[in-house]
Amino acid sequence: MRLVSVQKCFSFVFQKDSKIGSIMAQSSGSNTGKKLIRIDVSSDSVCPWCFVGKRNLDKAIAQSKDQFDFEIKWHPFFLDPSAPKEGVSKREYYEKKFGSRTQVLLARITEIFRNVGLEYDMSGLTGNTLDSHRLIYFAGKQGLDKQHALVEELYLGYFTQGKYIGDREFLLESARKVGVEGAAEFLENPNKGVKEVNEDLQKYSANISGVPNYVINGKQQLSGGQPPEVFLRAFHVAAK
Repeated sequence: MRLVSVQKCFSFVFQKDSKIGSIMAQSSGSNTGKKLIRIDVSSDSVCPWCFVGKRNLDKAIAQSKDQFDFEIKWHPFFLDPSAPKEGVSKREYYEKKFGSRTQVLLARITEIFRNVGLEYDMSGLTGNTLDSHRLIYFAGKQGLDKQHALVEELYLGYFTQGKYIGDREFLLESARKVGVEGAAEFLENPNKGVKEVNEDLQKYSANISGVPNYVINGKQQLSGGQPPEVFLRAFHVAAK
């Protein structure tokens, strides 16, 4: 299995975009007569480019919802599998990883976030993302719309509110906001969902070199925080 380093996550360059809102994934169960676009997304909960990519993807979906139905599934990726579960200072972690480049990188991230209507928050802790991926998997069992909404809540909390991705209360709060039931009992057992997360990792993310990574209808592959127009073109190609 190939795991990308956290430095790889910071290598993507994004084009500017206007402010957008979150879009709930549409169900593929409705018989609308529109072509279905299936999107498999590999991401990590602490990758800022994954959040920017999601916002751009959501904007493309909003612009083409009259043409297509969408089914979005989120799959795990670990930028740093050895990240501590107890959490460490986000700023200190970045400074240790990037040294003298830290301020330049953070300035770039802040600019990119503002381009999609977000304020990047460097406060708080970072660390192991396994529990967040377990919860995302669990939410998906209750509906892909809930899974998609949960990913948004996790990103918002971690990147814009200084919440720690490994904090149980933050995870449960995010689950409650989007209507995921039974999250507390599920997360209480540290073994629940681990097998499924690892299987999903092997199936969808083992051979990719960076996140975010998107596979559209099994034939169009995109990586990085592509602007909405790139997603729109990919939808039309995949629907042929």
